[in-house]
Amino acid sequence: MQINDLFPAPGSTKDRKRVGRGHGSGHGGRSGRGNKGQLSRSGGGKGPGFEGGQNPLAMRLPKLPGFKNRNRVEYVVVNVSRLEGLFESGAVVDVDSLFAKGVIKSKTVPVKVLGDGELTKSLTVKVDKVSAPAKAKIEAAGGTVEQP
Repeated sequence: MQINDLFPAPGSTKDRKRVGRGHGSGHGGRSGRGNKGQLSRSGGGKGPGFEGGQNPLAMRLPKLPGFKNRNRVEYVVVNVSRLEGLFESGAVVDVDSLFAKGVIKSKTVPVKVLGDGELTKSLTVKVDKVSAPAKAKIEAAGGTVEQP
């Protein structure tokens, strides 16, 4: 078989409609657009948001102020009170251990520890971010904070 032997399957291709090429083509005269009116003209018709002169939905809805930063990083928040209840003294708190305990739903999300609650256990915390009050409470309880 050669490349010049290849051809489309029968019925799989159609000739394109050539409008405005005389009556013999079947698409002459008004070229399938009917008689007169806005839709028969070139560039005729209204855009997708047009509602017949009524105020369109996009204009009726309120506009939000400001903008959304595409580069914003959303952290999963874990408080020190939650760490107190979940981990034993001397444990390492990282993404894997938090995922294993069911605190976070994914290992790929960044985690931040906040300082709400009390902490009495000595923990080694290895997460993306730690707030200043949380760091003070962890170090006051004899633990350490390691950030990448």
